[in-house]
Amino acid sequence: MNIENSRDYYGKVLEGSEDLKTDACCTAEAPPPPIMTAMMNVHPEVRARYYGCGLVVPQAVEGAHILDLGSGSGQDAYILSQLVGETGSVTGVDTTPEQLAVANQHLEWHREKFGYARSNVTFVEGDIEHLDALGLPEGHYDVIVSNCVINLVADKAAVFSAAHRLLKTGGELYFSDVYADRRVPAELLDDPVLHGECLSGALYWGDFHALAKAAGFADPRLVTSRPLAIGDATIAEKLGGITFNSATYRLFKLDGLEPECEDYGQAVRYKGTVAGSERAFELDGHHSIEAGRRFPICGNSWKMLADTRFAPHFEFFGDFSKHYGVFPGCGSDSPFASITIGPADASTSCC
Repeated sequence: MNIENSRDYYGKVLEGSEDLKTDACCTAEAPPPPIMTAMMNVHPEVRARYYGCGLVVPQAVEGAHILDLGSGSGQDAYILSQLVGETGSVTGVDTTPEQLAVANQHLEWHREKFGYARSNVTFVEGDIEHLDALGLPEGHYDVIVSNCVINLVADKAAVFSAAHRLLKTGGELYFSDVYADRRVPAELLDDPVLHGECLSGALYWGDFHALAKAAGFADPRLVTSRPLAIGDATIAEKLGGITFNSATYRLFKLDGLEPECEDYGQAVRYKGTVAGSERAFELDGHHSIEAGRRFPICGNSWKMLADTRFAPHFEFFGDFSKHYGVFPGCGSDSPFASITIGPADASTSCC
């Protein structure tokens, strides 16, 4: 039912973003000026059929090869097209013919608008649950993005696994989607409006973490989140008190990431050289790295900067030669800290 309902809802039921019944498939955060400028360069018809829930524009993508899962009418693809430049590329995959028709109709218009000798955008019709059937090159993409689409598919594990295979080592899946505070009852998936509004297919956040790690993304990083307002009384009644958040995550394909944030005494200094992020670099919601300051980080964060496209923008201090336990304030504390068997000076005995 999922794929058929998605095609019908986004191809026939909705004629524009103003037809949505909730704010789940809307982007509330204001884009930074460079992204806003790129957005205003996108054709009005493409922007009118935008149904994303976040900003899927990661930093430092000049020259990158990007795959957009569920690219719709092409707004994110055309924004990213400008940021990767003529040496980069953006490939959009979508299953809705009406959306793809809008995206493809304006390929030449955008090429001329951006001043490119050739278009660096391609759109492919296909189901993101079955990416292996599309002949996309494995280990090729620097970045994979997706904007409020993974919730619409039934086999989410297949999407995460395929994304991991298609990424280069050091690449990332940078995507926005809707998450629930508990598992949504399966029978709600049969409601075409709840599904089309990105609610009934939303993952419980705990299940998302498990799926991401099973696919090989060992340390999911939350970038931004916001609670969703369910303004339609009928929809709210059907949901029975479940609350939802729109969230943007980044998942890195990196070897050696650990289950916890481990402390090796490492630090970085950001050079302030990423365009649009000169003052500070936002790795995730807990790591805003101000330019010029020495910034202590855990081993996983070190790898996310040192073993990716971000490396030229940082100085690195330390290595992995000495371990100091879990990084303070990041990850889990010691499991022994709150348990006391007896007096601190009691003699040791076995069971």
